[in-house]
Amino acid sequence: MSATTRTFTTTHAGEAEVLGALWAAGRPCTPGEVHAALGARSGYTTVQTILARLYDKHLVRRRAEDRAHAYWPVKDGADLTADRMRALLSERADRREVLQRFVHGLDDDEAAALRAPLDEDGSGRRP
Repeated sequence: MSATTRTFTTTHAGEAEVLGALWAAGRPCTPGEVHAALGARSGYTTVQTILARLYDKHLVRRRAEDRAHAYWPVKDGADLTADRMRALLSERADRREVLQRFVHGLDDDEAAALRAPLDEDGSGRRP
């Protein structure tokens, strides 16, 4: 994947808050709507800047709406977290060791949740 089409998986706290507001809304939102959802935690121009950065990172899409843009997330929180986990794992030469340590730290419910998609078709991959 080229640098211009790469989807970034890292976000800072402000980006996470903006994404959270978009996920909660469940529909495309303008910067004003996101700002209102966040309340006094962020200024309007800060929200605009964060949305532009998320767009540049391919984490949100946008469309023109009146005099502003409406933004919506490309992925839900679970997909974004899974992408982050894969990105961290890809940085390690000892992937098997990291995975084994991760699995050993799971409780029974988490292990069952991890096992279920692996048992579905044997590959654990989505069709």
